[in-house]
Amino acid sequence: MNVSEFDAVDKSFGAVHALWGLSLTVPERALVGLLGPNGAGKTTAINVLTTLVRLDGGSARVAGHNTVADADLVRSSIGLTGQFAALDAGLTARENLVPLGRLLKLGKRAARARADELLERFGLAEAADRTAGGFCGGMRPRLDLAVSMVSRPVVLFLDEPTTSLDPTSRVLLWDVVRELRAESVTILLTTQYLQEADELADRVTVIDHGRVIAEGTAAELKDKVGGSVCRLALPPGDARDRAAAALGARFAVTAVEGGLTVPARGGGTLAEIVRVLDAADVAVDDLALRRPALDDVFFALTGAGAGGAREGA
Repeated sequence: MNVSEFDAVDKSFGAVHALWGLSLTVPERALVGLLGPNGAGKTTAINVLTTLVRLDGGSARVAGHNTVADADLVRSSIGLTGQFAALDAGLTARENLVPLGRLLKLGKRAARARADELLERFGLAEAADRTAGGFCGGMRPRLDLAVSMVSRPVVLFLDEPTTSLDPTSRVLLWDVVRELRAESVTILLTTQYLQEADELADRVTVIDHGRVIAEGTAAELKDKVGGSVCRLALPPGDARDRAAAALGARFAVTAVEGGLTVPARGGGTLAEIVRVLDAADVAVDDLALRRPALDDVFFALTGAGAGGAREGA
């Protein structure tokens, strides 16, 4: 059973076509990663599915409900956590949760009990009476996720929830998402961190210019790229720029988080890279041969890094 699905959905904003006949499905109890360059249409797709934006053509359904004809039923079935926490910074963690429970027609005692349950679950019990504006690190995203779970949603939409988090906070939030997935919550996740999709997603859908260009498990997508790659660990700045320029004359070089990758053309590729870098007087932190990662798949499919800019939504 598919819990969320698009069927040939179109959406434009003036002259900008955000979605072009987009069709995709999110199976029940699965976590699907939605990837694409900036402007590919990821957030527009989320906004259509969550009834924040009305589609121009095609149809979309969530939990069996049409997003246009049954918008109220869709909203009662979903939770949404976006790139920026939808919290009142002047209220405490508990005060952000309890009123929402009351709006959802929980009694006063039940709303407070639900708030306490979520605060405990997301590791925020000790911060229950602190104002959200004073939260640091991964606490705000965890509280935002707790807010989205007050209604016990059937489907949870996570739109780049770990943007701007430090690596430690990001990994902690991954653990929370895994717990939700283990409890059979259906999740659609958009992310700029390809490792995040690799770690969490049962299936991955890649879109570009508002269309699906590839989908499958992470392993299936990696197999499409084929071969191995050489990964160079380099800090951003002059050394990385000089390495990219020197290697670019002989190889297809891709900038990825933490350095560069180069397709391995044979057993001598590593040695050839070392010779090129020595001639350019560039020292690398690490150089290794490995199977393709989702970064390599993404570049091969879209011609852009994960954060590659695109015009549009």
